Formats: sequence, C-alpha cells, structure tokens
Amino acid sequence: MSAKDLKILKVNQTRMMDTLHETCRFGTGTRWGSNPTDTGMSRLTLSDDDKSVRDWFVETTKSLGCDVTVDSMGNIFAVRPGRRLDGPPTFVGSHLDTQPTGGRYDGILGIMAGIEMLKVLQEHNIETEFPVGVVNWTNEEGARFPVSMMSSGVWAEKIPLDFAHSVKEVDGPATVKSELERIGYLGEMPASHKSMPMGAHFELHIEQGPILEKASKKIGVVQGVQSYKWFTIDIQGRDAHTGSTPFPNRADALLLAARLITHSHRVATKHQALASTGILRLTPGSTNTIPGHVNFTLDIRSPKDEVVDEVEKQLKHDFDLLARGVDVDGLLQGSTPSLPLSLTWKTDTISKATKFHPDCIQAVRESAESVLGDANGMIDISSGAGHDTVYTSMHCPSTMIFIPCKNGVSHNPEEYSTPEECAIGAEVLCQAVVRFDQKRT
Repeated sequence: MSAKDLKILKVNQTRMMDTLHETCRFGTGTRWGSNPTDTGMSRLTLSDDDKSVRDWFVETTKSLGCDVTVDSMGNIFAVRPGRRLDGPPTFVGSHLDTQPTGGRYDGILGIMAGIEMLKVLQEHNIETEFPVGVVNWTNEEGARFPVSMMSSGVWAEKIPLDFAHSVKEVDGPATVKSELERIGYLGEMPASHKSMPMGAHFELHIEQGPILEKASKKIGVVQGVQSYKWFTIDIQGRDAHTGSTPFPNRADALLLAARLITHSHRVATKHQALASTGILRLTPGSTNTIPGHVNFTLDIRSPKDEVVDEVEKQLKHDFDLLARGVDVDGLLQGSTPSLPLSLTWKTDTISKATKFHPDCIQAVRESAESVLGDANGMIDISSGAGHDTVYTSMHCPSTMIFIPCKNGVSHNPEEYSTPEECAIGAEVLCQAVVRFDQKRT
C-alpha cells in the first residue's frame, strides 16, 4: 500500500469507544462522575471478571477470522492470517487486567485498538504480507500477584515458569497456576518466544504522565522504558503494650518503616530517581499494641540502570544502620533511642532500561505524521512505567505509542483520555503495523 492508500485505514471512533466501555462491565470499579462511563475498573488478573473479558476477547477475535491460542501462562494470542507463511505474526499487545482502583484506559485501550485494527483490515479487505495479531498478556499489573509484566517475562524466558506459577496472591492462598486452572486459561502451549515467535510487537498506551498534555501533543513516539526494581522489606521488632512500655524498651516496627520510607524518598531525590511504597502490612493491628512486624514494598525507578543500582546499594546500607538505631541524615534527631530491630530484603522484580527498535519507531513516526497531517503534533518520549513491550523487545522489534491522559493521572478511577485522542492513537497504531509489515522481508 502507498502512503496515500494507508490514509484510508480510518478507525471507527464511536465503535471502538463503545466496545471499550461495553467490556468495562466486567469488573466495574469506583464511580467518580455522573456519566454512565464515569467509573474506574477493578479487574484483577485471573478473577471471575478477568475470565469474562477473556471469554469475550476469544469470541470476538475468532469472529474476525483469527486463530486463537492460549499458552501456559494464560497469554491469549489471536492471529489473522497473512499472504505469506514464512514469518511470524506482527502483534499488537497489551493487557486487560487492571489495578484494584484502576481506570478504563490503562492496558484496555491497547487491546481495544488492536481489535479495532482487525475490524478495519477486514472492512477494507486488506491482506497483510505476514500474519498480524493481538495478544492479551496475563498479569501485567502485578496487583493481585506481585510480579509486574509476569507473563510476558515468562514468554521472554526471563521469569521461570515454575516460579510464576507458584506466586501467591497478595491477600490469599491462591497461586497463579491454581487460578489459571480455575478459570480455564491454563493453556497447553509452552509460554515461550520459541513456541510463539513474533515478527514485531506494537503497543498503544496512555502516557500515565503529564508530558504530552502539557506540551499539547497528540502522540508520543516512545523511545524506550526506564529501569526499575521492586522489593519487599520485612521488619521484625517486638509486640508490646503501648501504655506500659517506655520508649527505650520498644522495638517498634512501624516507626522504623516510616523512617525507612522517608529515607528512600530523600535518597531517590538526591539521585534524581523515584522511590515509592504502595503496600504496607503490619501486625498485630491493635490500637494499644506496638506493631512488632511490618513489611512494605519499595519501587525504585530511573532512566539509568546504574542509578537504580546505586539507590538500592545506599538504601540497603542505610536501612541496616537505622534498624540498629544509628542515626542517618538526622532521621533520629529528637527521638528517644530504642531497641534494635532486624530487617530483610526480597527482590520481587528487576526490569532493566530498554531502548526500542528503530524500524518500529520509524513506522510509528511516519504513521503519526500521516494521521496528524504534519510532525508538529508528536514528540519523542520515554516511558516511566514498565510495560510488556519491555520483554518483547528482547526477542523481536518492538515499540510503543503514547496518547495524553487527563492531568497525567493513571492507576486511578478518574484516568481519562478523550475519544478523539484514543482514535488518533489507534489509527497511528493500525498504520504503523501495516507499514512495518510491508517492510518485512
């Protein structure tokens, strides 16, 4: 197809958005406004709602002429045949699982745009050179089972299958494997790039940050993804009565956790990195009992691997000192010395900084210029969040397309992108896939 011909590949904005909102009946979350679609999402991976939307995805893609395969991590690959059989499919991919208090666009938009691409190709009787497809990756969010991008990591052979299957949910006894079996999505095909190779992987996503909106740009041409590590810190102190235990005789696990979290923010600031805690658990959980046990998560991020490593190194050193009662950066000033505590670190996730493939980036850039009319409506951008495309990039050409989201808000019920912004992104995605397909040899 010529550049002029590619312009006919127009997405149906109303149809795509209606489909998106229709599927949000599976796992509707917190209401934040008065309009029917003014709700967030709570569709945790491998839940009953996740099963329902997976069933919908399989039925819909089959109706569009796709062959559907499910692997041993529950990843669902829907493939539309191409003219040639001597190369793997070019995939559009994202995820249908959400955060517990998530929105309607994170991940979901990428899948809906892929399905809209299939519909547009069908409407125009387009036969691609190689197969094209849509993949729904399992447990991208890492919210219920705390390993993000878990199943694309297994596909990339960076996360062992047995380990992934054995991961337990945050608050409960279920494992990934037991829930895959329960909802009927434990596929027979091995979860591996060797079993399901890809010619390329494209992902449309909301930015999850404020840069595009502040710059008044419609498209972010994503160059790569920053580095991050997830940890769980476990603190062991001693339960004691709040009224009869003087400060010097306390081993207050929660007080230490508060100091460690505060210090992580200071160290990350010093290194121009990010550090965040999203989960904190304490026991015994009584008003008049000093908490003797706390664990909390720590998420460290930077565009540079070496900065993440340095922040980790410094925090491990400083946390040990603080647990022993040694002052660091004045955190203990004005406080009463108390008993020492013990702590351990567990590494949950490591995601190295990623640079995307120049051929995919160029396909997105050309497509964005075609859809927008010129290059003024797009900018190059890097992703602050991790995505499944990080893992696919290890085995095939990959990149991402960002669109703006209101106030840069994500992982929040009020997450929002306008229908026009979603349609522009989907159209760029569709063109980029076809452009890349034509350049494959």
